[in-house]
Amino acid sequence: MKRSAYHQAGVDIAAGNTLVERIKPLAKATARAGSMGGLGGFGAFFDPKAAGFHDPVLVAATDGVGTKLRVAIDAKIFNTVGIDLVAMCVNDLIVQGAEPLFFLDYFATGKLDVDHAADVIQGIAQGCHESGCALIGGETAEMPGMYMHDDFDLAGFAVGAVERDHILTGADIQDGDCVLGLASSGLHSNGFSLVRHVMAQHEISYDSPAPFSKNQTISEVLLTPTMLYVRPLLPLLKAKMIKGLAHITGGGLLENIPRILPDGLMVEIQKNAWNMPPVFTWLQELGNLTQDDMHRTFNCGIGMVIICDPSQKENLMTLLKDTAVFEIGRVTHHQSGERVIIA
Repeated sequence: MKRSAYHQAGVDIAAGNTLVERIKPLAKATARAGSMGGLGGFGAFFDPKAAGFHDPVLVAATDGVGTKLRVAIDAKIFNTVGIDLVAMCVNDLIVQGAEPLFFLDYFATGKLDVDHAADVIQGIAQGCHESGCALIGGETAEMPGMYMHDDFDLAGFAVGAVERDHILTGADIQDGDCVLGLASSGLHSNGFSLVRHVMAQHEISYDSPAPFSKNQTISEVLLTPTMLYVRPLLPLLKAKMIKGLAHITGGGLLENIPRILPDGLMVEIQKNAWNMPPVFTWLQELGNLTQDDMHRTFNCGIGMVIICDPSQKENLMTLLKDTAVFEIGRVTHHQSGERVIIA
């Protein structure tokens, strides 16, 4: 069969159509109340009223996975970064009190490998399912000349809703409030440019056995997907048990917690309140990184910070018993220009 001119230019429309057919069941499995229609149209509909909202405010978030993708591509492990993509978006919605409703993805590559792309989107569907979020659409772009060989990039877009009187702003946080930390699953999706730099300096292969984790390669540990915090936190938010949430992403504990603090307040964190996972200790020693480097680049084992009234602390820790949670500090009055002190 004669190939079309577009195919000769490097774009395989048939491969794209094959991918769409393969991922339709994955998307369908994420359907939830409010979903309308399926993949394949020019746009997707969602009905907030059917999802149970009365006076909703919509909240939107977009994110990527960063250079963690480079590790996935080099290690040829494609089934986890889709979970990361969803987590980075929906975790940003939940900190504002919003329930994730639907998700769209953008997958761009130089040459479409249907199997690899399907693995990525299977991870996206898994992340959506675990977050109660419908995967209602996306875009796959094959762009030869923009991306080399099998390289690809991802972007995610999530929309959630919160009842107007349940919006979480942190405005009522006050001196004496308790600070809890929810454990991360590892590096999540931040700091990978530094990780890759340190590993390149020491000529370490991603296929090497991880000296800090039994029966895993370094790439397998690094590609552990980002924790999804929606399901454990959503009922606590609806019960108004939480004053503020901070998703610990780029900038670490030092730069993300201040984003939710009212003027005049700071947080004191006890660094011995939890054990930093061994992957972070290994990176710190390997790269000769300072504590400040660690706290401004990585989550260091805490993926989400909760601020609550001290009277709610025990209730929250009991309700979060299935998620590793630590009491890590307290809110106090602003001192010496610092917004977060880790000591």
